[in-house]
Amino acid sequence: MSHRPPSGLAAVSAALLAMSRHLEVRDVLKTIVASARELLDAEYAALGVPDDHGGFAQFVVDGVSDEQWKAIGPLPRQHGILAAMLHEARPERLADVRKDPRFEGWPAAHPDMSDFLGLPIRDGDEIIGALFLANKRCPKPEGSCGFTAEDEELLAILAQHAAIALTNARLYERSRELTIAEERSRLAHELHDAVSQKLFSLRLTAQAATALVDRDPARAKGELHQVAALAAEAVDELRAAVVELRPAALDEDGLIATLRTQIQVLDRAHTARVTFESLGVRALPAAQEEALLRVSQEALHNALRHSGAEHVDVTLARHGGGTLLRITDDGSGFEPMATRQAGRHLGLVSMRDRASGVGGRLTVESAPGKGTMIEMEVPGG
Repeated sequence: MSHRPPSGLAAVSAALLAMSRHLEVRDVLKTIVASARELLDAEYAALGVPDDHGGFAQFVVDGVSDEQWKAIGPLPRQHGILAAMLHEARPERLADVRKDPRFEGWPAAHPDMSDFLGLPIRDGDEIIGALFLANKRCPKPEGSCGFTAEDEELLAILAQHAAIALTNARLYERSRELTIAEERSRLAHELHDAVSQKLFSLRLTAQAATALVDRDPARAKGELHQVAALAAEAVDELRAAVVELRPAALDEDGLIATLRTQIQVLDRAHTARVTFESLGVRALPAAQEEALLRVSQEALHNALRHSGAEHVDVTLARHGGGTLLRITDDGSGFEPMATRQAGRHLGLVSMRDRASGVGGRLTVESAPGKGTMIEMEVPGG
């Protein structure tokens, strides 16, 4: 008799909703595996995404500790039961995987497994992964399989939705890569224009100083001071652009550490004082963290290059049921409602699109001579 948590339908619904919440491929894989293990009440679950070289590009497990996983060693190859699921594209339900003639053993640190249920994950005719479980938590009469035909049907439903979630996550990541490439191209073009102008001015001023050095040394000295100032501005432009062109370390460091590092570099690169403060913010979904980072970069760009601000302050804080990013400066300010051109020039449309794209909102407060405050609020955190 199948052993299943009493709220079977609710558990399926919860699993599918959890899978739909994530956009990052790694997060989707982890959610699928954890949902499958919980739903079918198994000790172990895993999902492998095959590569083209007989191995796995990604392999996610649930029910195995980090220490066990490290002790197990390298990722498995496509052999035995795993290869059968991938190449023959059929479910495998076994009373004891160790007694199957295709079983080829496992590393010493690998947990002992008996009953086994595995299915390929298909996107049309393509096999994009294999999802499997082992050791169902239920009484097992000698020689019988803990997993039932009903379990197999349930896992098949989960595998179908896993294919959709995984395909959507891949499309999202591809779209994000293209967006990042477009941003880097825009920044590189902006860097070229800004630095080229500075270097052109620097060259003309140096030529003027050379022409004046004999007949008017005092004026030549003034021109040379201007050369030094233009060179310093060019260095500032380069440093700031390098910070923006460098890929954000969100995956490794998270939003707070990434923001702090970039703002420290901007503070050193510019004459304006740039500060950052974080107040009680927890980790956010990856899409929200990226949107907050990009909005902060755009707002900092405006404040440091266009406003003439002496102080720019960035705060990330919990606010009600969400997270609030605030960037304030004491620069020249502008009239937000006065002209559409100003909004386009300062990237306000882009910032609003980023905020709304992750369920947030953007507000802008500014006035000529009164500085600017930009706030972006997102749910969660």
